[in-house]
Amino acid sequence: MELERTIQSTIQKSSKGFPVLLLTGMRQIGKSWVMERLGGKNRRYVSLDDIKARALAKSDPQRFIEENPPPVIIDEAQYAPELFTYIKIHADKARKNGLFWLTGSQKYHLMQGIKESLAGRVAILNMLGFSQKEINGRPKDSRPFLPSLSLVKKAQMGNMLTSPEIFEKIWTGSFPRIITNKNARNMRKIFYDSYIQTYIARDVKDFYNIENEINFFNFLVAIAARTGQLLNYSNLAQDAHIDLRTAKIWLEILERSGIIHLLYPYSSNVAKRTIKTPKIYFLDTGLASFLCSWDSPASLMNGAQSGAMLETYVFTEIMKSYWHNGDVPNIFFYRDTDQKEIDFIIEKNMTIYPIEVKKTAAPNTKDYSAFKTLSVFKKPIGTGAVICLSDKTISIGKNVIAVPVWEI
Repeated sequence: MELERTIQSTIQKSSKGFPVLLLTGMRQIGKSWVMERLGGKNRRYVSLDDIKARALAKSDPQRFIEENPPPVIIDEAQYAPELFTYIKIHADKARKNGLFWLTGSQKYHLMQGIKESLAGRVAILNMLGFSQKEINGRPKDSRPFLPSLSLVKKAQMGNMLTSPEIFEKIWTGSFPRIITNKNARNMRKIFYDSYIQTYIARDVKDFYNIENEINFFNFLVAIAARTGQLLNYSNLAQDAHIDLRTAKIWLEILERSGIIHLLYPYSSNVAKRTIKTPKIYFLDTGLASFLCSWDSPASLMNGAQSGAMLETYVFTEIMKSYWHNGDVPNIFFYRDTDQKEIDFIIEKNMTIYPIEVKKTAAPNTKDYSAFKTLSVFKKPIGTGAVICLSDKTISIGKNVIAVPVWEI
């Protein structure tokens, strides 16, 4: 089964304006498939996972490009940053767009080379696993999510999900290999076991020379258990039996690999009491659920981590709605010293839009009472949203709507 991705049209549009396009994201989320499908027979494909190709790219990048001339897809380009200078030279001489399509799962290494060699010549796109709309066969309906009263009128009923069905999707995750397989439940454990082993062996050991695989795995589990929570390095270090410095380095590795995302608090000079510590979010809830040993959707839904996983799922869906459309959201969270919290704030055109995530089918005024605290920022406050388990999008207060999780 093949499912169209929202980012496909974004890639095509972006490639028309730049000689180089870079698609980044964690391993196994479909980067190569998308690129090969779009490239078709007219675009050469070469992967630097291939040792022979990688050796040539590193030792003789000019010859590599001569043997693999554009239009070309270079997969896992982070393995040979030596290529970037020669890609620049070729692009500058050719003066054409859409020459080189690059992919990579180690964003830091890619960006280092990009900044030094390809600045101004490359379109950079971020990719995650399947979005809910993609799974439902509605990739072109995906738009960057922003709360609006107009969503009440545009509400869709055809893809309505029950709470158990939502947590089934959270538990399963968004990796294509699982989503497109009829026996997804049966292969889930095998896939995630293999994914973790491959990720640690190939990326962590190869790029960062981490020898203590057990401690790194324990650190990965500790992060998954804290998805949706404030970052606390000391607790993480203690759980993984490592020192504080190592915990900070390893967290950066997970962020560079596209496994996690750090969400920072919304702040301004007016709001001096805002806490500055970021929150941690896993970028695939299936992987996080697996690491936390939730053995079924029902156990997850009824467990102590259900609220945090639901919040994480909503966060990833919001990020997909922006990233897959070639956009970057100005998204934050809010928490002050009086413990008033708002899960997410999206800022657009100097207006702030508050969002709460609640594990309820019937949200009430208490669920969005913290929205009024945003008046401290002296900025226009747009429509607020409570994303929840309701069966339809409705208005629940003055300029506040309830949005079903499945309709983001």
